[in-house]
Amino acid sequence: MAIIFEATIKVDDNKNWYIELVDTVDARVEKCVSIEEFESKMEELGQDYGGNIDEVKWSKDEDVAPHLMDEIRMKMAEAKAKLEEKTGEELTPVGNHSDD
Repeated sequence: MAIIFEATIKVDDNKNWYIELVDTVDARVEKCVSIEEFESKMEELGQDYGGNIDEVKWSKDEDVAPHLMDEIRMKMAEAKAKLEEKTGEELTPVGNHSDD
């Protein structure tokens, strides 16, 4: 059985972004108002599967403004850099590509 989570970027009534995280195996839903909370919830939900999550499907609602997407991308890049520094490994390994 594939362990797939869905992460949807949404905005609330105050136009603040959040990430709705859905565990598609058991339909648990978490509302994450920061990247740190998203990371924590991913880890928490992933523990039920031994930390083995096969895929995270990302999407966004149509009403998410471009500047909010830019903010989220920057925060995610910062979080990725911190994790890579902590582990000493790249999260997205650079390998040989057929188009190189």
